[in-house]
Parts: sequence; structure tokens; C-alpha cells
Amino acid sequence: MKITLLGTGTSQGVPVIACECEVCLSKDTKDKRLRSSIMIEVDGINLVVDTGPDFRQQMLTHNVKKVDAILFTHEHIDHVGGLDDVRSFNYKWKCDMPIYCSSNVLSALKHQFSYIFSNSKYPGVPKIDVNIISNETFKISSTKIIPISAIHYKLPVFGFRIKDFIYLTDLSFISEKEKLKMVNAKVIVLDSLRKKPHMSHLCLQESIDLLLELKPKKAYLTHISHFMGLHLDVNKEIPDFIQLGYDGQVINI
Repeated sequence: MKITLLGTGTSQGVPVIACECEVCLSKDTKDKRLRSSIMIEVDGINLVVDTGPDFRQQMLTHNVKKVDAILFTHEHIDHVGGLDDVRSFNYKWKCDMPIYCSSNVLSALKHQFSYIFSNSKYPGVPKIDVNIISNETFKISSTKIIPISAIHYKLPVFGFRIKDFIYLTDLSFISEKEKLKMVNAKVIVLDSLRKKPHMSHLCLQESIDLLLELKPKKAYLTHISHFMGLHLDVNKEIPDFIQLGYDGQVINI
């Protein structure tokens, strides 16, 4: 399995527009963060989790020629805003793009992208094949995917486990029952917004505490804001098996 961190930033990305903090002005490319998304190459298929506003740029940067399916964690615009750009894959492969999401996410997509779901579609509109998921294991082709349910302030969200890999972003609470789905993972990519507590995201210490409890072999933090601090500095402060992820990072399992 090959995982590419397409984006590791929070909803505003890093640098933030008009900000002059040391992180936003940093020359280190690892401090430049697009909106959070990953690509998973497994069992001969190519999966993308979330299509934020930077989806087009991410696909071009990594020269992605084919996406077999898209999974959505939740409906916030920094995770769905780039859905329109699946049109290019529709055109190239002459097929609809399969998406996997909760019924809540689908309702939001119908509101935000009403033209995609219109009964009278104009030429060139994105074509998608909707698959509704619940908190039950499902398959894409032969690949088993285990949803992990969490809460993002008051909003239900999904993370996903594929074999020994887990991706879980945008959460402030996870139940003990759902944590059981996360044990014995080799790699976890986990939400971590900043050092100070936040009402809808894990802060750095909360992320570390959860990872110390789960004990993966390796962990990478994502959905990082400019308030976290410089990539190089923060990595020196946290346990060795945990790193701040960065855009373009490749993880092989």
C-alpha cells in the first residue's frame, strides 16, 4: 500500500491569506500546506479521501491519471469543495466517478452542487455514482474498508481503516468502541490542529495522548494550522514515532 499526503493543512491552508506569522512566512516547503486529503494506492486501485478546494492542484502536482473512487469524511467545504473537478476523469475514462459518503454528506453535496444532481443536466456537468455508507464495513472492488465514526464538534464524521492503515481527520471526540477499530495499526494519520485546545479538533497533546494509547508503529499528524508552529521545531518536541505530516509525503506499508 502506498499513501500520499496530498494536503495536510487546515481549512484556510498554510500560508493563510494576509498572515505574516513566522509559519506563513517560512521558506520551508514543509510549512506550505494545502487542504487535507490523501491518496491510497492499494490492491491495484487508486482511492482519494476528500476533494477539498485544492483537489485540482493536488491531482496535477502528483500527475494523477486515474482515480477509481472517492471517499468523503464529512461535508465541510474544505473537504468537498473540489468535487467539480472530477469532470476531467469523467472525460478521460468515459465513466462516472464512484463516491462513497454518508447520507448527511450526500444532502450537503446536493445543496452545494445542485447542478450535478439536476434532472436536466447541461453538457460537461460532473458525473458521479453515489454509494451511501454507514458505520459498517464495505468494499471497493476487493478492498475492505472499515469506517471509524467520530465527532467533529457536533458533526458526525468518518475516518477509514484499510488493512493496517488508518486515516482520521477533523475530530474532537471518539468513543471507546470506535477506538477498538484502531488497535494494531501500523500507520495512523490523525487530526492535530494546533497546540492550544480547540472545540472541534484534537490539539497536539490530545493527538499524542490518543496515539500513545493506540500504539501504532508510526503516526503522522494532519489538518495542521499555522498556529501549530514550524514543522521542524514541532517534530523535535513530540515522540519519535509521531511526525507532523507534510504535503507530498509518501508512506509505504
